Amino acid sequence: MGCNTSSESKTKKEEQVQSQDNETNNTSENKQKEDKASEEQAATKIQAAFRGHKTRKSMSMKTAKKNEPEPEPTRAELEAEFRADDKELCNAATKIQASFRGHQARKQTQVEKDKEQQDKEDIEKIDLTDPELNKAATKIQASFRGHKVRKDVTN
Repeated sequence: MGCNTSSESKTKKEEQVQSQDNETNNTSENKQKEDKASEEQAATKIQAAFRGHKTRKSMSMKTAKKNEPEPEPTRAELEAEFRADDKELCNAATKIQASFRGHQARKQTQVEKDKEQQDKEDIEKIDLTDPELNKAATKIQASFRGHKVRKDVTN
């Protein structure tokens, strides 16, 4: 049993060849699987790139359409769409107008309040102890008194 007989050596050689064939088959199968996976990944990348291109193109077309001014509707088209005897439409228009006028009035009131507040702050900032201020006030008073006297003399 210590010596290899020819039949035993043949089976060992056959086993080695068979194992090499199996390894070759396994590696080729693995290679095929890897190739198929990489092909799928490549196809996925191509599809994603195309979808992105398509989306960007559609978005640019939408913005191009938005930049084009829409033609003004004709008087006949407006009259056909909005009839004067439609009570619901008239009430809705009145409500919109009232809301907008209220908005304008509130905005104007706020502007006036802000201006009054600014005027008060400006007046408070005036230094009443300034000698230049007293000279200016005296000059204004003298000018007004002279104007008043001249006016009375002509009457």
